[in-house]
Amino acid sequence: MTSSKPLHPETLAVSHGWDPADAFGAAKPPFAPSTTYVYPSAQAALDFHRAFFAGETAGGYIYARLGHPNLTMVETRMAALDGAEACAGFNSGMAAVSSIALAFTRPGDSVLHSRPIYSGVDGLLRGPLAEMGVSSEPIADGCDEAAVRAAAETALAKGPLSLILLESPANPTAAITDIALVRRIAEEIGAQQGRRPLVSVDNTFLGPLLQAPLAEGADLTMTSLTKYCGGHSDLLAGSVSGSKALIARLRALRTLLGNHMTSFSAWLLLRSFESLPARQERVLKNAAAVARFLKARPEVARVTWLGFLAEGSPARAVFDRQCRGAGSTFSFTIEGGQAEAFRLLDALQLIKMAVSLGGSETLICHPATTTHFVVPAEERLAAGVTDGTLRLSVGLEHPDDLIADLERGLAAL
Repeated sequence: MTSSKPLHPETLAVSHGWDPADAFGAAKPPFAPSTTYVYPSAQAALDFHRAFFAGETAGGYIYARLGHPNLTMVETRMAALDGAEACAGFNSGMAAVSSIALAFTRPGDSVLHSRPIYSGVDGLLRGPLAEMGVSSEPIADGCDEAAVRAAAETALAKGPLSLILLESPANPTAAITDIALVRRIAEEIGAQQGRRPLVSVDNTFLGPLLQAPLAEGADLTMTSLTKYCGGHSDLLAGSVSGSKALIARLRALRTLLGNHMTSFSAWLLLRSFESLPARQERVLKNAAAVARFLKARPEVARVTWLGFLAEGSPARAVFDRQCRGAGSTFSFTIEGGQAEAFRLLDALQLIKMAVSLGGSETLICHPATTTHFVVPAEERLAAGVTDGTLRLSVGLEHPDDLIADLERGLAAL
């Protein structure tokens, strides 16, 4: 389309990256499962390979691990939604963040990260990266400049700071980090050590419609597309958006690791993107109703829904500037511990007890014994994840039914 006015994200989500003329006028993108593609000539085969390995547009597809039509469509659409020059699609969110870590850190480097951070990323930092000689340091409070600077100094004492991994809002507490603040400090560190650390933001909890990390100063924005963008709990996928140069490095590594997004997952995502704006609007309303109900209950000690951030607080100021909505995944902490949490969970009849989030169905889990089971107890507690903490991902059901089910659970305490 030729227009001087940019399209709204809701419009980009529906059809961007697909031209019906490419497939017999089909209104919807076809599923292209082929693993290999036929060269039109021997010279074309040479030209395709020369271009691909030079990081240029190959002119045609070669082999699905290197790229395929459905992946191109997803990457084009996600880059537009993220406001990025380019995007790389992976077969899961963890594949995406692991590729970032492997591409941009080297032995002896240090990594700075927000806290809490997804347990898979925590395991990556404590396991394979630590074994490779890459150290890590958490930020106690991502909205407090002194806390960010203190953590950065500690990280620098361990080695050159090459990467800053932020998760905002965080899993499962919905803690937020000031991306612009972190970028400013990263610039200062770059001047100090001669190389600026890259800032990467996990945008899974809010997604591209509710937060734009690149516009706030991030170099990369990573999204577990399994969650809200997929939206139906039936696919695994991840993406990283950023500059063409950075994404080219990730795509080159993806070719060697073989962790590309499959054709079927990409095709399903193209379907799911179209309903993302409508689903997002519905779950935001549902989450607000459920959060207000929980906050009013005496059995509930704390609710981390972002809409409850205190006016005048640093976190609220960051939220108002950085986010376009409060999201629909948050945690609440009940009075008591694991035994009480288990009684509540086992009394539920509608809300499904399972990990993951962002699907059409409402999900609940006990992080200390599921998603964050492998995180050391002292780290969980320091991040605000107690034995009484429950994570809730509010879905598309009627809010009255969800509230009635939670009433049933709370009555079991």
